[in-house]
Order: sequence, then C-alpha cells, then structure tokens
Amino acid sequence: MSMKMVELLQSRGVAIDDIIDCVAYLEEGFSGNPLDRKQTEENILEILAKREVEHAIRTGIALDVMAEKGLFEDKLIEDVIVRDESLYGVDEVLAYGICNLYGSIALTNFGYVDRVKPGIIGRLNDAKDGECHTYLDDIVGAITASAASKSAHNR
Repeated sequence: MSMKMVELLQSRGVAIDDIIDCVAYLEEGFSGNPLDRKQTEENILEILAKREVEHAIRTGIALDVMAEKGLFEDKLIEDVIVRDESLYGVDEVLAYGICNLYGSIALTNFGYVDRVKPGIIGRLNDAKDGECHTYLDDIVGAITASAASKSAHNR
C-alpha cells in the first residue's frame, strides 16, 4: 500500500526525499548524529502503509483536486479551501489523525512544521497557478512530524 501512496504523493509533486529533507530539518541538533536517510525512508514508508494514513492522503488530495477544478457545489467552502483560509482548520484536523498514531511528540512536531513550513511544505503552501494544496501541505507536515517522532522514539 505504501508504494501506491508514494505514487499518489509524487503525482502532486511530493517526493519521499522531500519529506526526508523536512525530517532532517526537524531532527537537526537533536540526535548528535547525521540523519540516517535510509532509516528515515523506511520510517516514512511504514507510516504510508497504515490504512488511516492512506485514507487521510486520499481524502486530502481528492479535496484539493476538487477545489482546483471548481467541483464543489458549495462555492463558499470551495473558496475557503482554495484560499487556505487561516481559520478553516479542517485541513489541520485531518493531519492530526496521522500524528495521533505517533504520540504527543508528533503533534508538537506538526505544530512546529505547520508554523515554519520547511522545504516542500512551504512550497506546497505557497503554490500558485491554480494549484491547491490546502490539505496536502498539512498531510506532508504530519508525515514529517510522525517520521521525526519515530526517530526520536528509536533513540
């Protein structure tokens, strides 16, 4: 299942290496050792293999694509999603479902990456030209936070 999620993320411009780079950003200064990229990739693939994570990814991307294509019947909510309205919050709530699988450290990590938006998370957040990644930037943030949490728990 995780390879299907890798392909789905890639179809929206997110590579596993992008997520690893974000995990490295989070982990910098905590372990005393350079990030083990191979182990981090394995952690990410384990996260992507969980059914709850698959559902969050599929749902978030489907909502982003619907907003891009103008397919919402309710144009008010479509506009809120396209603009990534700061008080909307449903995108973060979907991402919390991923973080909740990996403990409180994943939730605090998520809050941090959601605020500073490192790497691919910021690029997704700042997308232009009709692209909508309102849900995806938070989903990638949650995967990042969860992978960093797995790393911390393994130390």
